[in-house]
Amino acid sequence: MKSVDEMVDLAEDDVISVTVSDEAAGQRLDKALSILCPDYSRTRLQALIEDGAVCVNAIVLVDSKHKVKMGDVLDVIVPPAVDDTPVAQNIPLSVVYEDDDLLVINKQAGLTVHPGAGQRDGTLVNALLYHCGDTLSGIGGVKRPGIVHRLDKDTSGLMVVAKHDRAHQGLSSQLSDRTLGRVYQAFVWRVPTPIKGTVDQPIGRHPTHRLKMAVRGREGREARTHYLVAAPYGDVASCVECVLESGRTHQIRVHMTYLKHPLIGDPLYGIAAQETKSLMAKTSLTDKDKAFVTNFPRQALHAREIHFVHPVTEDDMSFEIDLPADLMRLQTILAKI
Repeated sequence: MKSVDEMVDLAEDDVISVTVSDEAAGQRLDKALSILCPDYSRTRLQALIEDGAVCVNAIVLVDSKHKVKMGDVLDVIVPPAVDDTPVAQNIPLSVVYEDDDLLVINKQAGLTVHPGAGQRDGTLVNALLYHCGDTLSGIGGVKRPGIVHRLDKDTSGLMVVAKHDRAHQGLSSQLSDRTLGRVYQAFVWRVPTPIKGTVDQPIGRHPTHRLKMAVRGREGREARTHYLVAAPYGDVASCVECVLESGRTHQIRVHMTYLKHPLIGDPLYGIAAQETKSLMAKTSLTDKDKAFVTNFPRQALHAREIHFVHPVTEDDMSFEIDLPADLMRLQTILAKI
């Protein structure tokens, strides 16, 4: 077991020392640190705890659930941001809004949010590093933008990104308490009945397909999606507005599939090619238009709106963005049905 002095000898890192106050006493270690170190996000603090970079009374603890006591001395060793992973890359970004604290971007379909297994660069993180340079929030000790929430690679639309830890903490808190609002526009097969409702089904990793998520009951995490059919296209397809309470991986895609109305173009959860052809056969669309719909190359999902309270100025912020060209064309074709 290492003491804080031994830890500091390992690297020239910043060490933050705080004493547990009345407000923080009895809280989990990560919660107490988020109260006592408001300039750092809880996500980052949890990562530092797991990395052995937090000491309680000079003893390293790696359990975020540890309950702290009044007067405990907490030392947080903050390593410098890693400069070589990921790297800045000049990738075009559509910036809807920007100030010293955050950005709102309109992410294009096909852009992965952050590096991971199988893709180390060419991501939104790489693009943001180039755009913002050293002003960005470091999460988990790695020099990377403060990604507050994600969009799937082939989902387009609005995202908010924090430039520093204070902004990240504020936005993450709003995401946790569900005051950071997001509205999505989805194009699905057939028309949900009823046309307005809520899917309240826990989501977890699919038991046999590692790339998929699924409704998992007790084995899943709480997930709730409110939906409204905005435009039916005969009985073949519909445009559905979805509002998220939670933000699980693939949530809208999984929940709409659970309702038996998967998204058009969805490579993981979509319906079989034979079924799409059967549905298209009911229409009077041209062969070219039918082919465009049946061969749509991505899940037809767009993050249309986002609203939140600015984490620094406390202003109400709200943004809305139009459909991109591919979904606009899809909408135009479906409206002919």
